[in-house]
Amino acid sequence: MFCRPRRTFGALYATLVAIRERWRAYERIEARGAALLSRWLSSEQRSDLERYKRFDVVGSDSGKRYRICYGTSTNVYEMDDQGQIVMGWCFRPVGRLVAGDVMLTQKIALETNERATLMVARPFPSSMPPRSDLLAGR
Repeated sequence: MFCRPRRTFGALYATLVAIRERWRAYERIEARGAALLSRWLSSEQRSDLERYKRFDVVGSDSGKRYRICYGTSTNVYEMDDQGQIVMGWCFRPVGRLVAGDVMLTQKIALETNERATLMVARPFPSSMPPRSDLLAGR
């Protein structure tokens, strides 16, 4: 009769340990993705990412400015000359990747082959607030 609570506690403890280990592994992967992204950013982009959780890139074909906000989807915004959002673009690499890896892929895609990137991207309304604004609590 007394063995059952011990077994239950042991199973619960083992589950909690497994959750903690998975979280630690995820944090290591997230940190590696953020470090890789940081190495590919200019000093201005790196500063913007640290300060606002976003950075801007210039499209290779049109010269348009795009804002990439922290996240893995619905996080790319086309900007006009006044800094206003014109359109949102949703595109990402296939697979389960952390935000830093996705954002780096988005940066490279827009800076090297903007036209092909936008052909596969899905537009979304510019009325949606940028993710960086939601993260910053603005």
